[in-house]
Amino acid sequence: MQIIDRRRNPQGKSLSNRQRFLRRAKRQITEAVREASAQRRIRDVADGERIVIPTDGLAEPRFHHDPATGHQEGVMPGNKKFHEGDRIPRPGGGGGEAGREGSPDGDGADAFGFVLSRDEFLDIFLEDLELPDLMKKTVSRTESTTPERAGFATSGAPANINLLRTMRNSLSRRIALRRPSNEELDALRAEIAELERSEPGSRRLEEARIRLAFLERRTREIPYLDPMDIRFNRFEAVPKPITRAVMFCLMDVSGSMSEAMKDLAKRFFMLLYLFIQRRYRHVEIVFIRHTHKAEEVDEDTFFYSRETGGTVVSTALVEMRRVIAERFPVSDWNIYAAQASDGDNLTADGPEVAAILDRDILPITQYFAYVEVSGGVGELLKTDSNLWRSYAPFATTHANFAARRVADRGDIYPVFRDLFTPESQSV
Repeated sequence: MQIIDRRRNPQGKSLSNRQRFLRRAKRQITEAVREASAQRRIRDVADGERIVIPTDGLAEPRFHHDPATGHQEGVMPGNKKFHEGDRIPRPGGGGGEAGREGSPDGDGADAFGFVLSRDEFLDIFLEDLELPDLMKKTVSRTESTTPERAGFATSGAPANINLLRTMRNSLSRRIALRRPSNEELDALRAEIAELERSEPGSRRLEEARIRLAFLERRTREIPYLDPMDIRFNRFEAVPKPITRAVMFCLMDVSGSMSEAMKDLAKRFFMLLYLFIQRRYRHVEIVFIRHTHKAEEVDEDTFFYSRETGGTVVSTALVEMRRVIAERFPVSDWNIYAAQASDGDNLTADGPEVAAILDRDILPITQYFAYVEVSGGVGELLKTDSNLWRSYAPFATTHANFAARRVADRGDIYPVFRDLFTPESQSV
């Protein structure tokens, strides 16, 4: 059997070499991608990126003669220092050109820069990660269903009877079986009545009566409407992709949130945005910051504007509920929320936070992730914060809620993996 592959070649002539290079330098590229993402805006984190990686380990394997062994002959230009038979000392080996700062041991410090495409950047950034399986809907199954006409069926609800198709089937069957029509019977009865007046005992009258009896019997045997004629409108549930998602970023910007804590929150928001954008055609981001009051702001104000005041978390949840009701119908949008806070909250506000989250937020969101940031590892050893105690029960009762703690930049990526792997369990 001869197979002819008529698929067009990819535009990049060196695509296979590029893919092989990405596999070989995977570790260095992964680290470079993580560093590059920290300098981006959330909306721009999914674009391509020019990265720089060290050249260590990038050399192609090749066969060559060992310069330390064997006998080699060569013709050198003449000089006044060496004569025939002299032994020339072997030069010391360096690893390449020394770096800009100097390298005392002779090792090379060159760097290799190249541009990753958008897909390559995201594949490396999100490798081996999945959003969790949720109780109601998941990101991997972002579909709703809508009933659509799908022909006819022989059974169904009475309200779905298709009268036109039913009567068409009835007429076809009656014509095929030659069921007498009412007009034919009426004409034969009129003829018999006329013969009874004009020819009471004639043979023609007897034949007409026999014919009428035969036709009436066929009328009884062949019903006007048979159960086999009935047709019902058939509907199928056709998947209707929900191609739009909205991501709510909630953050405490009170005086207790340092710039380092905000940086941790930004990195987490970036990762969540990338996951959602990979699975939806259109993703909106809503930034809600709060102190003792909450407001919707733009990204720059969200991360860099300074604000003073107390901390009342319920105001952020109320603002989120208001925005959803006004702009993002649950039937048309998949809703995600990520909240970052240092855990401080007014003690009296705890019951209100739990009530709003349980009654209004979690039932309509695909996923709600809470990340509690701190200034250092030592702070994680302290007792649970007010907000953590308010959220703790939901981690065990709701599959679409998760809460984790992070202390420094190195914790963001492992915590994100922990939150969004299928096997992860909320604590």
